[in-house]
Amino acid sequence: MSFVIGKDKLQPASMETKQQVVLRLLDHILQPSVFEDVRSVANTWRLEQNQQAFLKPDVVDDFLELYQSGMLPRAEVFVDKNYKYVQEAIKVFHLFYYAKDWDVFLNVACWLRERINPGMFVYAFTACMFHHPEDRGILLPAPYEIYPYLFVNSDVINKAFILKMTNAQVETAFSDYWKIKTEKNVVSIDSRTTLRYTLSVDDVLSYFTEDIDLNTYVFYSHMLYPYWLTGEGYGVEKERRGEVVMYTGQQLLARLRLERLSHGMRDIQPISWDETLKTGCWPKIRLHTGDEMPARSNDTKIVHEYTEKTKEAIEDFEKLLHLAVIKGQYELRDGTVVPLRKPQDVENLGRLLGTTQNPGGAYSTNLSKKLLTYATYNINKHTYVPTATDMYSTSLRDPAFWRILKRKLEVVQLFKNQLPKYTREEFNFPGVKVEGVSTTELITFIDTYDMDITNAVYLNETEVRNKKADFLFVARQRRLNNHPFKVTIAVSSVKPVDAVVRVFLGPKYDVMGRITDVNDKRLDMIEIDTFLYKLKSGKNSIVRNSTEFQGVIEDRPWTRPMWDASVKGASKIDENWWWKSRMGFPRRLLLPLGTTGGMELQLFVVVTPVHTGYNLPIVDMHVINERRSGRWSTGFDEMPLGFPFDRVIDTTQFFTDNMKCVDVLVYHKEVELPKDWETTAERRDDLSVLDKDLLV
Repeated sequence: MSFVIGKDKLQPASMETKQQVVLRLLDHILQPSVFEDVRSVANTWRLEQNQQAFLKPDVVDDFLELYQSGMLPRAEVFVDKNYKYVQEAIKVFHLFYYAKDWDVFLNVACWLRERINPGMFVYAFTACMFHHPEDRGILLPAPYEIYPYLFVNSDVINKAFILKMTNAQVETAFSDYWKIKTEKNVVSIDSRTTLRYTLSVDDVLSYFTEDIDLNTYVFYSHMLYPYWLTGEGYGVEKERRGEVVMYTGQQLLARLRLERLSHGMRDIQPISWDETLKTGCWPKIRLHTGDEMPARSNDTKIVHEYTEKTKEAIEDFEKLLHLAVIKGQYELRDGTVVPLRKPQDVENLGRLLGTTQNPGGAYSTNLSKKLLTYATYNINKHTYVPTATDMYSTSLRDPAFWRILKRKLEVVQLFKNQLPKYTREEFNFPGVKVEGVSTTELITFIDTYDMDITNAVYLNETEVRNKKADFLFVARQRRLNNHPFKVTIAVSSVKPVDAVVRVFLGPKYDVMGRITDVNDKRLDMIEIDTFLYKLKSGKNSIVRNSTEFQGVIEDRPWTRPMWDASVKGASKIDENWWWKSRMGFPRRLLLPLGTTGGMELQLFVVVTPVHTGYNLPIVDMHVINERRSGRWSTGFDEMPLGFPFDRVIDTTQFFTDNMKCVDVLVYHKEVELPKDWETTAERRDDLSVLDKDLLV
């Protein structure tokens, strides 16, 4: 039987008590735990005396050797793209993962919670929550609540500290100017009242690139398939991890493309190491150490005398990989030959690019990041001030990251271009015809969201005794949202049959207002929904609500209500919500901003038969479904992700009865904000959140 810490002693663990333990362990992670039971276990339990409590006892020796030689100090910042830090975190992850049962896991967690770097603890703990079968169904607090520093601007954090020190009693002139509201024990700070800036036209997209849910999606995508998690022991080798990682990047680029079109901006180009970066980056992030993430000015030269060799190493690896794609095989250093000839070998390519199966892939990625590690100074082997591209949770803030991603994915397109074009028979679904596609009105707007940043401020002595903060600090943000909408698909079938329905949204015109060819926009199509459907004989009317789209998520719940529910035993974890909370794309970002008069896009629907036996032999659909790790169609269909837009299209073979393309309009409308914290003039100027006036 597994146990859990209680008020006085160990108690049998239920899902509710496990949930409570996780919340306790991650509460105010920058301070020692306020809970006596956690500290008691940490002080009395001994890791070195419990080696046999692990499925692999060697992981204890590996960790203790590292721990005794000196790990990342507790006060430093854990950088989740720093190779040295991640190697240390992997050893911590192994302690979590190979614990024999829940009570061993709990003892290890309490012991580590009070000893190792907090950021490293959260990173390894989150990875284990994603991959250990016994942790299924346990919800994690959102990353932006655990460590808010990476998700809100530094001026908001600074105001939170001022309010903390003054017990939320500040001069009225300051509170009115900063738009700080205190109601009972809740203090809200408007995050859009002071600093507004611009370095380049790309800053117009800050509402999108700095979105807390989008950045959480990127971090959790990494947690789903960490590049270092290789081998048969973790259950991920039977999944389409390589293809999923690459397709996630391609879909992010396609989504950015639609947002840029909303502003009349042209598409981005892959980065060139010899160029001078015209677009700067001001992350506006302050870490808990007080260090500011370095800013990069406009017109910065990427390569200089100290990074010339780094650039050459990257280009050497890229040349090898491009040559391997053309030759149809890649040889690893141990002599293993990886085939890159058949359509299903895209999985091999994805793993070469994104996992330690090929050290060159991770090596090249780290070197690319190193070229943009500007203005940092290392005092010793542990001190490191990260830039925006150094962290998964902040990388989207830097325009250069998107261009690096596009350069990296060029090799995938080179591979796809070597494959034969799809034939009409591969596109077609005999006996099935899509009669029509329609949607309800597509409307976007800017709304407000209160983000809990209480964990950014430190608890005082009284609060530690009470085990809770006196004030709940929230950052009030404006963000892109859309009204829920429905997609109705009319399909006729000559017989009952299982089908896969894919729904894409993409551009109709380019930035110059010219109608785009299907090959011009195929990489800009975002896959907003994919699902299985049993077609009946005759007419079928399929209605999909955007809130039910596959792989999309609504707002994550605040941690504070989760505390109350778990303590009272009232929390019943919905497995669908648990699955989506780990890997769901924000529903409110399904649609681009659009325009007031309506931005014309195209909705494309294709209905295909269910394909199996198409992908690599190592892929096991049962494992994917059991772990609930399937994204897009990976859990029920083995056609390449992005089909039918993943290869160059022969337009004479493309348009078949089982697909339909219709024009849709995306409207952006202003909504009136609450009157209690804005003046009428400011409500009318709500579009300032889009920074439309900055470059005037």
